[in-house]
Amino acid sequence: MADQLEQSPNNWTEIQVSAWLKSIGVKEQYIKKLFEEEVDGQILLTLDEDFLKEKVCMKSGPAHLIIKKRDELLNSQKKSQEKKKPTSGKKTELEQKSLQRLPITSEDSSEQDPVGDQSVLETKTAQKECILTSKEDCKPRPFDQEGIDHIYVKHRVLQPESGAFDLISPCHEFKSFSVAATLDRTRLQAKFAKEVLKFATGCMNIRSNGTIHFGVMDSKEDAGYVHGEVIGIPVKEKDIYVDALDYIERSSFSDKEHGRQCVRPPRFIEVMDRESTEKMYVVEVDIVPSVSIVKSKVYSVRLPNFKESANKVEFEKETILRRVGSKTEPVNEKDIGDFYARVMDRDAQREEAEKNQFLSAPEFSQDLGRKLTILMASGKKFLEKEKWFIFVTNKFRSDDLCNIGWLLNMNIFCVFDFDPDSKISGLCSGYLKHHAANLHSLQSYRMSSDMSIKEFTSNLHLFEQTSWIFCNGRSEFKGSETPCDEMTWIKTKMTFLRESVSLMCKQILPKGTFQVIFLLTSPVEKPLLHTFYEFFTDMEGHEDIICICESLENFQRWQSFAEGSCGRETVNNFSIVGMKMSHVNATVQKIQPVKACASKYLPVFVKAICLLETNKEEQMGSLEILTVNHCDETSKDFISEEKANIEQQFYRGGRVTWLNFWLAEHKYVGEVIERDAYHDVCRLLKDVLTPKTQNADQTPVTSIHIYHHPGSGGSTVARQVLWNNRKDLRCAVVKPSYSASVVAQHAVDLREYDEKDLQRCLPVLLLIEDSDKEYLDDLRNELEVAVNSKRIQYGSLCFILLSCRRSHDPEERCKESASQNVSVTHKLSTEEKRKFAGKRQVLEERYAPLFILTFVLMSEEFTESYIQDFVEHLLQGIDRKSVVTRLIHYVALLNTYVQNSFISQSHCEALLALTMYMERFRRHEFERSLSDQAKLAFLHLRDDKTHIESIRIIHPLVAKEILQQLLGSQQTHSSLAMDLLCESVLFEHRFGREEYLSFLRALFIRRSRVSKGDKYDSFFSPLIEHVCENEKSPEKAIELLKEAFERFHRDPFFAQQLARLHYTYEKFEEAKYWAETAAKQLPNNSYILDTKGQVYRKWFQAKCKAIEHGTIPITAENTAEAVETALKALDCFQECERAAAADMENINNSGYFAEVEVGCSLLKLISSLQVFANRGNGHSECMKYLLTDYIPEELEDVWEPFHGRLKKLHRILQDALEWISEDLSYFQTDIVEDEEEIPESPEEKIRHPLKWLAKKSSEYGKYFSEAYSASILKPGQSIPTNLTPLQKRMVICHLGGGNMTSILSKLTDQRDAVCLLENIISLYPSNPVKAKFNQRDIVNYIVSHITLNCLSPQAPKVASLKDLQALCYQFPGDKRKCLPSALFLLTLIFWPEDNDTAQEKETKYEIVQSAVEHLEKGYWTKMKDIPQRKRRLYTHFFLGSGNGLDKFVHKRKFERITKVFSVSEKRMKWFKGEAWKRPEIATMLKRVSGWTEDGVVYLEGPQKKKFNILPLHVPSVPYSNENINFYLGFTFRGPVACNIVVK
Repeated sequence: MADQLEQSPNNWTEIQVSAWLKSIGVKEQYIKKLFEEEVDGQILLTLDEDFLKEKVCMKSGPAHLIIKKRDELLNSQKKSQEKKKPTSGKKTELEQKSLQRLPITSEDSSEQDPVGDQSVLETKTAQKECILTSKEDCKPRPFDQEGIDHIYVKHRVLQPESGAFDLISPCHEFKSFSVAATLDRTRLQAKFAKEVLKFATGCMNIRSNGTIHFGVMDSKEDAGYVHGEVIGIPVKEKDIYVDALDYIERSSFSDKEHGRQCVRPPRFIEVMDRESTEKMYVVEVDIVPSVSIVKSKVYSVRLPNFKESANKVEFEKETILRRVGSKTEPVNEKDIGDFYARVMDRDAQREEAEKNQFLSAPEFSQDLGRKLTILMASGKKFLEKEKWFIFVTNKFRSDDLCNIGWLLNMNIFCVFDFDPDSKISGLCSGYLKHHAANLHSLQSYRMSSDMSIKEFTSNLHLFEQTSWIFCNGRSEFKGSETPCDEMTWIKTKMTFLRESVSLMCKQILPKGTFQVIFLLTSPVEKPLLHTFYEFFTDMEGHEDIICICESLENFQRWQSFAEGSCGRETVNNFSIVGMKMSHVNATVQKIQPVKACASKYLPVFVKAICLLETNKEEQMGSLEILTVNHCDETSKDFISEEKANIEQQFYRGGRVTWLNFWLAEHKYVGEVIERDAYHDVCRLLKDVLTPKTQNADQTPVTSIHIYHHPGSGGSTVARQVLWNNRKDLRCAVVKPSYSASVVAQHAVDLREYDEKDLQRCLPVLLLIEDSDKEYLDDLRNELEVAVNSKRIQYGSLCFILLSCRRSHDPEERCKESASQNVSVTHKLSTEEKRKFAGKRQVLEERYAPLFILTFVLMSEEFTESYIQDFVEHLLQGIDRKSVVTRLIHYVALLNTYVQNSFISQSHCEALLALTMYMERFRRHEFERSLSDQAKLAFLHLRDDKTHIESIRIIHPLVAKEILQQLLGSQQTHSSLAMDLLCESVLFEHRFGREEYLSFLRALFIRRSRVSKGDKYDSFFSPLIEHVCENEKSPEKAIELLKEAFERFHRDPFFAQQLARLHYTYEKFEEAKYWAETAAKQLPNNSYILDTKGQVYRKWFQAKCKAIEHGTIPITAENTAEAVETALKALDCFQECERAAAADMENINNSGYFAEVEVGCSLLKLISSLQVFANRGNGHSECMKYLLTDYIPEELEDVWEPFHGRLKKLHRILQDALEWISEDLSYFQTDIVEDEEEIPESPEEKIRHPLKWLAKKSSEYGKYFSEAYSASILKPGQSIPTNLTPLQKRMVICHLGGGNMTSILSKLTDQRDAVCLLENIISLYPSNPVKAKFNQRDIVNYIVSHITLNCLSPQAPKVASLKDLQALCYQFPGDKRKCLPSALFLLTLIFWPEDNDTAQEKETKYEIVQSAVEHLEKGYWTKMKDIPQRKRRLYTHFFLGSGNGLDKFVHKRKFERITKVFSVSEKRMKWFKGEAWKRPEIATMLKRVSGWTEDGVVYLEGPQKKKFNILPLHVPSVPYSNENINFYLGFTFRGPVACNIVVK
């Protein structure tokens, strides 16, 4: 049976199963039955009790026994297999574990699988040898030393039992004691005393020191374990063992006093077991027979023994014992004489040994200072500025808190703090006095499965502020995190620790970018040791782990644990032991590039400076604040060592740093060239700071824009402006990825920092780089709201936004607004050429041209021929098949098509299959692996926030040329893109994965946008367009997107792109498939539903085109498919509309526009049918079909599925046109640039929606009124009297009177407008009050009169204001049922006049107020949750100085006054209030009197009632309670106050 037990049950035959069943006591009848059922080992493993009872008819008892014994067998087999796993070479236990975490490959799976491996059948001897090689050795506790905090780790192995060696080195004896430890007190004490006294007598008699260990296995008595293997025993009460030594007195020990003096009290050494939470100990007793005690003595003993038969302790006969080798044996009677005779010799040997033990040489003094600097700086002269540090620490001594300066200048990623009082009195309290930190628990690092690493790090603000992790609770915290003892910690928090360490080491921080420092300042406990184990395992080695420990005693416990993982010598190599914290502090500060605790200063309003506290600075984490004395804290040694590298990195193409300016300012290097654009920005800045106009016109937030060619030095210009203004303004750079609201809050804090009067603060100059216009608008809006809420006096300049954005046509952007915009291009002015030539000459004397590459290219103005020659020279002799060249290909492809793209160094190393054995030389190892061409082409970058390294080509133009020349005629961009997409090493690499995938995604999806700095607006990504147009291969583009769809886990936005690409090339069946694939995944995404609709729309257009140009007759049969496709398109667009209405964060009106387009095209198709077109009254027949129940015979059967839908077509179109009209009434604008760059954007933007609406409304009306409207448009023709109301309505629509927006648009397009409006009005009944109008008719009628009056005030057809007011009474009394346009007209028509009686005024105000109340509700429903900046509210009319209808002045009338300005300048004139001051406007408009109370604008209603008026520009409202006057505007949100002036 023993052989069987050594073999896996999986491989047993039926006979072996029967033998096993017999061995566990199963009855023969059942064994026979199972044998007949052919139950072998595999089947045995699948059996359950139900099967045995039902199929084998076995009783419950034996069935339960079989299952229980089988499970026990499997468990023991599993444990046995774990012990048998051999280690290769010198791999440690921890390394073994880390190897086991790796996935098993197909080649080695057979070796790893214990079940399928036949070699498991080995002899017992071979098994034991295998076991011996798989255990880690460990050192015993230092002999007979007080205060030693030692620890054993379970399953490690002590050196074998030994006999006397030199009498001082202790001999050892091991006892498992596993059974005895569970006995009752009496039996346990007797057993323990017997073993101790037996061993002690033996040691004393031969004069040798010795230690007996309980809880350590002796392989003779403990089969299956290694000799000396540490297991431990449970110790419930330590006094049991201590009191057991009282047997010295009770056991007839020949000299009891000597026994007490030589036998030391038991010591309890904890056994650490990573798999168990039960506390176990090794109990050890030291024997020290000093010669002064034992001289001339021979000791005998009567050993205690518990007799079960007598149920009491009895003493054996008196025996003299001695140590013989590794055993304790009695002295034979024949040897007794000789033994006594040699007592003197043994005493002499002992005496000599005791003398010699104190004569060892003094310990050699280590150079700990040098060792510390080498470990900390990775062998360099200075600490890397960008390196992250993780500290693991326990209770910090209060005396040492004054010596933490070295910590304050380090990039501390996080601290694992095991001191619950740290926030009150420990390291955390000291750190928080100087720095801000986010306090977390281990649970904070649990990441949900649906969260990305980027979201996780953002939520915890990692990389922004130090994360202080309280690993064992916080004593002062009211939350549930309470401190606990070691064992409870292991049970409850161990998993959290493991997860957090794994997350940091495997997903957040790439190897080599961080160091872990264990700062052991108090006794080491188990949780700290577990932490070391987790870091060692997840970091796959110790190269970046350092231990600093002042106390040797504390270190020894740490060492005893750590040495099992990586050996004693290695532990000592990465440990600094015995160095005081003050010495550590001074030593590390010496190699830090920045002085510790250096003071930083900000300018203040009164032309002085103030101290900027570091923790306050860190609380403004979204800003990189530029101080007056920026970089002054840099150490002089660092400057002299690194200045050349810093300068060279800049001129080679790296982004300018503050240190570049500081070095130039302090004459360490030559000056940084000031480009013409720098002086232009300074001039604009000066104009803003010293306005020529009155101070009251100054807006609190102003903007200056720098537009630059990519790589032309725009960022350098912007930072130069900040650097040179840092002493006069408060300057800061906005860090990327922070929301506008957070940045605004921090900017306000910076402005107000240490200032006494909030009205008198220096302006803040904020640099915002590469952000879109929407973000700038958001930020401006947030800052204005903040200024307003702070009640800063209007006219005070508070913030200057310096925006730096890339553009392919900077000069054109500059022309748009010369007072705000500055351009930076590759082209140099004459003066700049002179500066560059001089600088180049100086630099080339110090550096080879290749090392200042970008500067050389810049001085050559990036001419195409120069770049071609340079790249051609660069690529000479390149190995085109090498993996490095493949990497150059990939980087060049990304840099060419995706702005600001890069590949992380970690990704590059994975591709180059580099294994960094020594992380301290990681960067050099990586550079050494690159070819000469790659070294010159690649520029190394570091992320400002995470400090993670990456690479890109030195300049985008160089990247483009490299791509062109490397590919040549042999390879295409599409094939290279496919290779990149399928490069699994890069795609699946975990560090920096999100950034890499975002660049890859942008390569295939991101469209070009002029507003984003691109050359042109594209329908697809530039790569896809290149493949389709330049490579003439749409099929390859489709293949690329299909592969991307699969690689990105069937991402619906790739399916959307595929649908768009297919319908562009009229592959409609495939387009339909991909659109439906996308819609299935995101059924509520209005943009994807829009794409689905566009597929059918384009399909319908293609079918219409084929019908139009075909030779077949246009019959119902031939058009049925086209009609069906059109109706499907309409369905999709209506779905899109419903989804857009439900989306509370976006406004997507594309569904309505597309619905109208398709509807009008469908009407055109229907009206062209032969059944209608070939008849004299064909149009009437067509209208009859569409508007009534009538169905022509030719259509009845063929179009049977469509009739119901087609008869609703006129209503669908009318509703869509009305919705668009109402929408444009809220936000009337023809400017739709700068939409967000997200996959969710409409298929086709309507560039001029006002003109489009007028055109489509007329087109819609034309289809339903063609016969009548043609005659009306002829001069002198009277209107037919027989028209139905619907026909009249359609004629009105055709003439441009179908909705409010179309009517008002005639104020812009005034051709024949008066004639058309008169015709429109004449189509309405002569007495409209008596006619039954619906709401829309009333609105259109009134707006037609107002518009006609604006164009021709003397026109005879214009109704009086009173008539229009009378007509308004037909609007529903319940204002909730009123259309927004009706409510708007109520506010306009019923606005009180000066000559109204008090009663009339009161009535009108009530009507207006009720309308405003409901307009406000409708406005917020319309607005959803979209950002403030998108809530463009259009003011249609202003209150003029005339009477009646003449008092309504439309905004279009102002266009003549401001048409001399560009669009952006015009906006600014209105925004700043300058336009309101023009005399033409003052003559036209009427100022209204009112007052403000607590920032709210009021005007006086009837009977002194307050009437709340919304201010159009909130910051213009005075903060104090003032009498004011203003112009009154009318919007779809109610009346608004413009140009508020205090009386």
